[in-house]
Amino acid sequence: MKYLLFLGFACSVSLGLAQQQYILSGKVVDGDNGETLIGATVVAPALGVGTLSNEYGFFSIALPALDSVEAVVSYVGYQPQYYRFYLRSDTAIQAALSTGVQLQEVLVKANSYREQLSSTEMSVEAVSTKEAKLLPVLLGESDILKTIQLKPGIPSGSEGTTGLFVRGGSSDQNLIVLDEAVVYNPNHLFGFFSTFNTDAVKDLKIYKGGFPAPYGGRLSSVIDVKLKEGNNQKFSGSGGIGLIASRLTLEGPIQKGESSFIVSGRRTYVDIFTRAVNRANADKEDYTQIPDYFFYDLNTKLNVGLGKKDRLFLSGYFGRDVFGFDNAFFNFNFDWGNATGTARWNHTFSPRLFANTSFTYSDYQYNITNRITGFSFRVGSNIRDASLKSDFYYEPNNQHTIRFGANAAYHQFTVGRLKAGSDDGLVSFSAGQDFAGLELGVYISDEIDFSERFSLNAGLRLSGFQNDSAFYAGLEPRLASRYTLTERWVLKASYARMYQYLHLVSSAGLALPTDLWYPSTRLVKPQRSDQLALGVSYLLGEQYLLTWETYYKSLDRQLQFVDGAQLFVNDRLEEEFAIGRGEAYGLEFSIEKKQGRLSGWIGYTLALIRLSDFEPVSPDGRFAQESEGFGAFSPIYDRRHDLSVVTLFELSRRLTVTATFVYGSGDLRWLAPGRFTFQDIYGASFEAVVPDYQGRNNYRLPPYHRLDLGLVLHFFPKWGESDLSLNVVNAYDRRNTFFIYLEPEYETVDGTDGNQIQIPTRISAKQVSLFPILPSFTWNFKF
Repeated sequence: MKYLLFLGFACSVSLGLAQQQYILSGKVVDGDNGETLIGATVVAPALGVGTLSNEYGFFSIALPALDSVEAVVSYVGYQPQYYRFYLRSDTAIQAALSTGVQLQEVLVKANSYREQLSSTEMSVEAVSTKEAKLLPVLLGESDILKTIQLKPGIPSGSEGTTGLFVRGGSSDQNLIVLDEAVVYNPNHLFGFFSTFNTDAVKDLKIYKGGFPAPYGGRLSSVIDVKLKEGNNQKFSGSGGIGLIASRLTLEGPIQKGESSFIVSGRRTYVDIFTRAVNRANADKEDYTQIPDYFFYDLNTKLNVGLGKKDRLFLSGYFGRDVFGFDNAFFNFNFDWGNATGTARWNHTFSPRLFANTSFTYSDYQYNITNRITGFSFRVGSNIRDASLKSDFYYEPNNQHTIRFGANAAYHQFTVGRLKAGSDDGLVSFSAGQDFAGLELGVYISDEIDFSERFSLNAGLRLSGFQNDSAFYAGLEPRLASRYTLTERWVLKASYARMYQYLHLVSSAGLALPTDLWYPSTRLVKPQRSDQLALGVSYLLGEQYLLTWETYYKSLDRQLQFVDGAQLFVNDRLEEEFAIGRGEAYGLEFSIEKKQGRLSGWIGYTLALIRLSDFEPVSPDGRFAQESEGFGAFSPIYDRRHDLSVVTLFELSRRLTVTATFVYGSGDLRWLAPGRFTFQDIYGASFEAVVPDYQGRNNYRLPPYHRLDLGLVLHFFPKWGESDLSLNVVNAYDRRNTFFIYLEPEYETVDGTDGNQIQIPTRISAKQVSLFPILPSFTWNFKF
């Protein structure tokens, strides 16, 4: 449908007036529910100018005061809106797009590829919640963070986990934000599920390089997750019932068209069944009780309009994992989780200037309590943040988009807090450390369109961190450029320097709940990275986008533990660190198809990372001369090859078939190739108990590969929509390695006094696999 808008006075247009420009600004929203649309295209085809809506749905474009100017607002999967303007002043509109079958569907989707080609952004991946819900997943629980791991350059951790190792970075070098609040541990069930309930998520984007100037604080990636804002047109709901968890989302208007709410919850219920089994077998003496375990999430959000220029958002997240084991003599409880809160204010100062101001709060903690007859202890760790930031978007003309802003975050750390003692009070002791730190940042960037062929995004960020007497600051230049060779071939390049002031203290390759966050101190300086990336994109026909990228990343002041480090209940933990450097480089390739009955992508990554020059740190801040460092090695997440193939085939309106295949070179592990043996007393058997460790991460696990299949049956009852999702994970029953343990093998020989003794002859590596073939089903509904 076309809309004809006559604005201003009916008068003749002089030549001088024809040269005058006015600003067309506003927001792009979903006409069905009022959700803002991120990255929608606003273009004046006849004039060859256009822009995209920002992450808050706002856009601004300068148009000449001609007798008739046509503008088209479009977004993938929506019907485009056509406007014709007779401009005589700055004009603000709200473009409400609707979904549905459209004749120009192919054109709109092809244009989405062209928008990617025309942008300076590179090393960016995004997935939709629709894709995440259709793809086969573990135990039927859709997981948008698992879906992003199927993109090139983002290999996952061990079997089934959500650990992310982006372009040679460790799992702590990812900045994960949920509605602008930092999430420190994005995992449930020790990494098998993420904390993000797909029903509540609106948009997820991951930056692997070419980081925009507003982002800082981590070296390797930024994962920006935005929650839905709530349906401001009508009350609606969605949810699902699966094998291990159920979820429910409710949303609706508070005042139609002006304000809305959304509440989304999810909980597992395995503990309900395990408790019933425990009660049924309580009278059996030889029965081993099954521990309790469950997790839950709760997302809430309010969206309130305060007039034409102001809007207020209040959102929160609370999630918890609870593990418990209780009997007459032993009591063990372990719980961990995140809590975040965001208060966000959008304000339009003028058609050219838009601002977003946010106050966020983040809290991550874990607690372990253990009680044995007569004695108990409690150990825990905690990090809390309170942050204030303001971001401004200024478009002086169609050639410049300027962003600037500032942020301040106050951190509180409780590291390894321990309290223990006897019930009678005769024995009591405690340990732990408390820190506080202030992290600051200011930035400015300008996206400049020099011509139709060449554009540049240049930015500079100044960051700083203070912790007691230690203060660090660093300049972080950011550059990203795009040069169009032809309408189908585009070259891109980017450079980014990043500083990281917070460090994750972990002795494992997995992101465990007991990992500790530790600030930069006088002894532990901030980490730093420099990344250079080059890329080529090619539009094949109108349906396929091919992308090649290569990158080089230098890593300075990387943290590892010294050999034999004492990690728990250590008030001098930083003296267990060794500091070194690293290098990572790789090549990424992807081919993607978004339209048609058959869609999906293929991604391949060739990568290498090496760490070196690690030296322990002494209390005076210098490298310890009496302690030995360790030579060059690759971290356990050094994966040479990584391949993913994702397909979605819509057989009919009611039936969709999906499949994913992944292959990866085996990860590295640090295993002792031998053990020293000893004989306790003469005539006794020999014991192989002292491992002989050599170079770090000296053993590569077998290659990892898996095929997952899915079938989604769609139903359309009168009250809404529903589907039955059938999944088969690990369809051909590949036994991938979860971990390796070593076990000595013995030979029995006759002793000198006639008795038989055992002598170790070799050390065998034993493999433990986690998942066999796993079928599951989930019923999803929407009303």
